[in-house]
Amino acid sequence: MGAVTTEKRGNIAVLSIDNPPVNALGAAVRSSLAEEIQAALDDAATGALVITGAGRMFSGGADIQEFGKERPAGVPSLPEVITAIEGASKPVIAAIHGVAAGGGLEISLGCHWRLAAPGARLGLPEVTLGIIPGAGGTQRLPRLIGVEAALEAIVAGNLMPSEKAHALGIVDEISGNDLVADAVAFAEKLVAAGTPPRRTGELEDRIAEARGKPEIFEKFRQGMARRARGFEAPFACVDSIEAAVNLPFAEGLANEREIFARLVASDQSKAQRHVFFAEREVAKIPDVPKDTPTQPIESAAIIGAGTMGGGIAMNFANVGIPVTVIEVDADALEKGLEVTRKNYASTVAKGRLSQDDMDKRMGLIAGSTDYGDVADADIVIEAAFEDMPLKKEIFQRLDQTCKAETIITSNTSSLDIDEIAAATGRPEKVMGTHFFSPANVMRLAENVRGAETSKDTIATVMDLSKAIGKVGVLVGICDGFVGNRMLYAYTRQAGFLLEEGALPEQVDKVIYDFGLPMGPYAMADLAGIDVGWRVRQAQEPTRPKHLRYSDIADRIYEMDRYGQKTQAGWYRYEKGSRAPIPDPEIEKLIVSVSEELGIERRAIGDQEILERCMYPMINEGAKILEEGLALRALDIDIIWIYGFGFPRYRGGPMFYADLVGADKIYDAMSRLYDEHGEWLKPAPLLEKLAKEGKGFGDL
Repeated sequence: MGAVTTEKRGNIAVLSIDNPPVNALGAAVRSSLAEEIQAALDDAATGALVITGAGRMFSGGADIQEFGKERPAGVPSLPEVITAIEGASKPVIAAIHGVAAGGGLEISLGCHWRLAAPGARLGLPEVTLGIIPGAGGTQRLPRLIGVEAALEAIVAGNLMPSEKAHALGIVDEISGNDLVADAVAFAEKLVAAGTPPRRTGELEDRIAEARGKPEIFEKFRQGMARRARGFEAPFACVDSIEAAVNLPFAEGLANEREIFARLVASDQSKAQRHVFFAEREVAKIPDVPKDTPTQPIESAAIIGAGTMGGGIAMNFANVGIPVTVIEVDADALEKGLEVTRKNYASTVAKGRLSQDDMDKRMGLIAGSTDYGDVADADIVIEAAFEDMPLKKEIFQRLDQTCKAETIITSNTSSLDIDEIAAATGRPEKVMGTHFFSPANVMRLAENVRGAETSKDTIATVMDLSKAIGKVGVLVGICDGFVGNRMLYAYTRQAGFLLEEGALPEQVDKVIYDFGLPMGPYAMADLAGIDVGWRVRQAQEPTRPKHLRYSDIADRIYEMDRYGQKTQAGWYRYEKGSRAPIPDPEIEKLIVSVSEELGIERRAIGDQEILERCMYPMINEGAKILEEGLALRALDIDIIWIYGFGFPRYRGGPMFYADLVGADKIYDAMSRLYDEHGEWLKPAPLLEKLAKEGKGFGDL
């Protein structure tokens, strides 16, 4: 049986794409589809064609693994297949169910009419892979729904329900019964009426509305500039849609294909495709099989109603899981719950949540000062201060209170999970669940495995992460785990750059221009200078003597400048504003520290700043991999993309390292080691990869 099967229903040929699980449009499917279409057109007894998908969807789109590879001889490209569909002499109807995404939707756009099942989802998400639709999507969609609607749909890259697609004009009818039967009946009516094919590429009315109006495109570019900062593909989508308006259809298709080919070969698309696969791979734990039993999580409890605790609670309420929040006294509890209400109210005010939904979610969050109220919870997450004695006391109390099967986790960002687990009689039920702030927004959860954590517990927590909308990544125990341990390397080096001649605003600009949401100093002001100070104080007793860091931040703390919360930190802030303003007082402090250390300040270039911030961080990532604290380089990439806003179009720090070259990073780290000492010694793994001409992706 081929990848596409044909069934005759009267005089209608029904072609079904059959390539599970998502009916990807690989070489075999394209060849088979082209052959079956031609056979149906050659059959005098066939009056029309219906194209649909076998199984659970129409088609999830192109086979991404084929991108960048040479097409086998004799196999048609997707644009060639769609051109054959659109040019067919007999009516061709798409019957869409499940999903029609990317190339799957482009096939349907090449058909002459489209029917869809209720609730089917349609869209062109290519932009999320760093490319544009390359099989006519940017040329045909504007002809069906108009330029402005097409710009929104293609640049956002989201899938839309079939009902919205029908309202826009992508879908001609929503099936009311059996989709294929309805499509066959629709085709029979066309044949009986002698209706000729309606070719999308020949429709001009909707794009004619935009001709001679370049301001439409310029306004759209300006509107998306902030959210698309640094990305190439969104702007290329706009360029290609503009070409649909201004070029003849055939030339527009050729232009689209040229842009598509250029982007597929780009580092950005390679990075974004890496992230696409990495997001799926992080859920796979080699020693925790897919069929490992998991516990049902039907109720949860959070210890601590502060910023983190309240944010974590929202994640449970958002998916309908009741959660109890515990605080030491009624005032602290009410204060915490009020912050949660305000967070939800802000979302309602922005139109992203209805008042009714807010009320339902708040109704799922209960508050208490009695530990007894968590006795029946399926999971309890401790979100108290970063203080080991306090956490051990809480876990001991929870162990005595909770039912035997309850999983107990800590939201600690750096403390030893094994030491915490030892305070309980159930170490197999203990692990870390390190949420990132704000916990109701940031998608990362570093799930920390203890020495005695059971496979069932790991599987349950990893599944739970997904259930509450997080990307869970399993890590091992070390100071700062994976994300913060690498962050320390980055921020230490940023501090040394200040001592040597840079200023906070210069360092922050380089990191922002690289693609992160903010540099280390703006980030410190947002998180709180006092928070960083407490972390450093906690680390001091165990910090190796060679691990010096700049004490400028500590001096700023001693000046009672805690960041945005006090309107002064590394920067000044005007009341009600989060915009950082460089402060001469801080520059004066930095210069004085350089003098105390006997360092003659010098001009430091942007490239040096970038390398000295990024390369030590990558070097620390190499050490983490050697120590087995992250399973794969891609796990580190996902942690940094979802936890710290590392630019997706750079693929994460370890993928970025491969783009730069392990040899180049090793050489730079060797120089830094010579200049600054032991803590910048190149990781043995980095040295090995450099000398073998390999990268982290080869591990």
